[in-house]
Amino acid sequence: MREFVLGVVASAWLAGAAWAQPLAPNPPVPLSPYASATEAQAAMREGRLTSEALVRADLDRIAALNHAGPRLNAVIAVNPHALADARALDAERRRGHVRGPLHGVPILLKDNVESADGTATTAGSLALAANVTGRDAPIVRRLTDAGAVILGKTNLSEWANYRSTESISGWSAVGGLVRNPHVLDRSACGSSSGSGAAVAAGLASAAIGTETDGSITCPAAANGVVGLKPTVGLVSRRFIVPISPEQDTAGPMTRTVADAAAVLFAIAGSDPEDPATKAADAHRTDYLAALAPEALKGARIGVVRGVVHGSPQTDAVFDAALEALTRAGAVLVEVKPPEAAVMKEIGEGEDAALHTEFKAAIDAYLAATPPAVKSRTLADLIAFDRAEPRETPLFGQEIFEAAARSPAPSDPAHQARRARIRKLAADALDKMMADAKVEALVSPTGGPAWQVDPVSDGKFFGSPTTLPAVSGYPHLTVPMGEVLGLPVGLSFVGPAWSEARLLALGYAFEQATHARRDPPFLRTLADRPAVAAAYDPR
Repeated sequence: MREFVLGVVASAWLAGAAWAQPLAPNPPVPLSPYASATEAQAAMREGRLTSEALVRADLDRIAALNHAGPRLNAVIAVNPHALADARALDAERRRGHVRGPLHGVPILLKDNVESADGTATTAGSLALAANVTGRDAPIVRRLTDAGAVILGKTNLSEWANYRSTESISGWSAVGGLVRNPHVLDRSACGSSSGSGAAVAAGLASAAIGTETDGSITCPAAANGVVGLKPTVGLVSRRFIVPISPEQDTAGPMTRTVADAAAVLFAIAGSDPEDPATKAADAHRTDYLAALAPEALKGARIGVVRGVVHGSPQTDAVFDAALEALTRAGAVLVEVKPPEAAVMKEIGEGEDAALHTEFKAAIDAYLAATPPAVKSRTLADLIAFDRAEPRETPLFGQEIFEAAARSPAPSDPAHQARRARIRKLAADALDKMMADAKVEALVSPTGGPAWQVDPVSDGKFFGSPTTLPAVSGYPHLTVPMGEVLGLPVGLSFVGPAWSEARLLALGYAFEQATHARRDPPFLRTLADRPAVAAAYDPR
């Protein structure tokens, strides 16, 4: 297996040799496929790299690692105009016009985000295979206005993991199962599994994920990258396949905090047709300028334990992360998490609220899709899945069926439930921060990725995602270390609109630890020598 892994990585590197083609006026300088967007931008600025060479290398790497080799299944579709777009941006640069830190940088979109490049937006479902809308979501237009090259679409947990309670995270009927590039038989988590795996594997400089509850932060942590779920309302959700207008948001998934800051600055802002974003322009700021390696000095940080449980190895990595925070100057304060009864009420209320919100949101979305899409309602989707065996070989559609029976969003009981759980979640976070006089909370984002098994569930260690998801508050995860080579992340949660401060804190932690590791594409943990020796001592 070792020879196979090294061969795949070597072939991918050779396939990326377009990066080393002569680029006037300076001699060629090889660039790692795991280089940050910031590093790629510096190379382009200095004439050592072009956007066309960078995009071509990423396309070659997708061919070598996504469609062949370990078959990551992280990328569903490639933008047929990506190279032409890169050449146009190179021409702009030669004329002396650079749009910003993303100029010429390739970015992947989760395949529930519409883009006007001829690719379908499927949400992983065969029911949307013909959903070629010919329009850019506002966040896509913002990215291209900032100079980014849209490289293509990433795989995801089908319908953003909102079809079945028994779903396999990272699986869709369109794209198959996303594989975790660190250990291929481990979950890439979801629903932004393809975005997380693609960024971790060096298939693009950055990706866009979406989150309703955990769908950016879990795959970011499981794949060992940075993920940010912004405050709900900072980023437009228009032309993104929805679950809930109360909790949905898009956000960046990158290899570094600085890259996440650059992507967030590009996509943040008000959209007149998304009322939730009314205040976004007032809160949008230069997130890159706010980064500082000394940001943790004197910062009061609340430590939340017990949210992630049952993994002593993760606890040990978390303790080491806390020591790093202290060495960087942070003042750590132990914070008591909310009572179990409060979390139970929030969780049960969220389930019921999302059923109602999804039914209305997906019906409205489907009604506006092109005529080639034959499923026009949730009821149509349920009928499609029943008639299409490729949709249900592994699990069913219990969530769809429950949502179809739910009341309308105008139902007073629903409105009262949504208002109550939002307040409970916000009050819980506000109280933890106020009582301890801290500006942010930290905890593990989750345990190490579990083994994918279509028969029995893997071991899930819990996560801190629900409170920021239901309250709409921001949530950042940054790599904090590994458990037997499986990445685990450190979560930073703060009040609404605190993205600049969270990114600054996360950046300072990243610079103090440099915990992210390039993936080895192991077939299974038993291919790690220490594990193999323990399994089969000689």
